[in-house]
Amino acid sequence: MEPSKLMLSQDGSHTIYSDKYNAHYHSIYGAIEESIHVFISAGLYNQYRKGCRSITIFEMGLGTGLNAYLTMLEAEKLDINVHYISVETDPITISQAAALNYYTEVNEVDSGKFRQLHTCSWSDKVEFSKHFTFEKHQIAIQDFSFDQALDIIYYDAFAPTCQPELWEADIHSTLYEALNPEGSLVTYCAKGAFKRLLRSLGYKLEMLNGPNKKREMVRAVKRI
Repeated sequence: MEPSKLMLSQDGSHTIYSDKYNAHYHSIYGAIEESIHVFISAGLYNQYRKGCRSITIFEMGLGTGLNAYLTMLEAEKLDINVHYISVETDPITISQAAALNYYTEVNEVDSGKFRQLHTCSWSDKVEFSKHFTFEKHQIAIQDFSFDQALDIIYYDAFAPTCQPELWEADIHSTLYEALNPEGSLVTYCAKGAFKRLLRSLGYKLEMLNGPNKKREMVRAVKRI
């Protein structure tokens, strides 16, 4: 897929607009700010505060690679071990990845680590460092086999209005079963129907302040 337009969000970091889904990959009010707020702070740091030092993360939708990149950087800072798994049906191109400015926005010396997320082989487990192991799969989530327990789910699909099939019960029942007790799903989406679905599966919902101009976001915790 060839997204149509690279643009700057309000915090100076890039987002991409997708013609196929008629949606932006990240918030136009701040791509990096949104990723840090929803996934790093509410997801990774929350699990770290619980005492977890070896964490398996599943991301729905690799997209620009921003969530994976920030997680890799934080894993090194926190001196923890992260195994990161992502699925993506419509990967961006290598040239599009090269144009993204995330590494400069977080003051990295070069873009090598970020670009490697996009250039490494699909379906292989790649060790970026002693702190971060990465695997990406070009497959629909409906067809992916979860063969290991998860500690965190970054649910970063396009909105229910764009991809309604990704917000339905069958997928989220599978994810719930794959999640460890006291593990969490974090997402920017706080639609009433989705919150009711999560509760029906057995999650305990924690409604948190949303990123940028969003009123709230969801952290769903699997009960013991």
